[in-house]
Amino acid sequence: QVQLQESGGGLVQTGGSLRLSCAASLPISSINTLGWFRQTPGGRRELVARIFSGGGTLYADSVKDRFTISTDNAMRTVYLQMNKLTPEDTALYFCNALYRSTFNFWGQGTQVSVSS
Repeated sequence: QVQLQESGGGLVQTGGSLRLSCAASLPISSINTLGWFRQTPGGRRELVARIFSGGGTLYADSVKDRFTISTDNAMRTVYLQMNKLTPEDTALYFCNALYRSTFNFWGQGTQVSVSS
């Protein structure tokens, strides 16, 4: 089992930046992929960014060139650097881990709110 704990959410103005962190209970090298998803009230949970064990990354079109996903293996942490935030980025952000290519684990979420 993988436990995930997010932090770093908050309120920011349009054009501002935030960095989300997600600490994992297992070494990152043992996890197939790590990712960030977001969900608005009444909306579906959607992929924001994903990083694979080989280092490759995948981004939603809406966040390309603004968000960057990265990992710190020593800290067992995955980050999401978010720049040029807009009100459309307002959501509850979840950390996700795919373990042993089969098991999905989720954090409890951290709220990001962007004011206009």
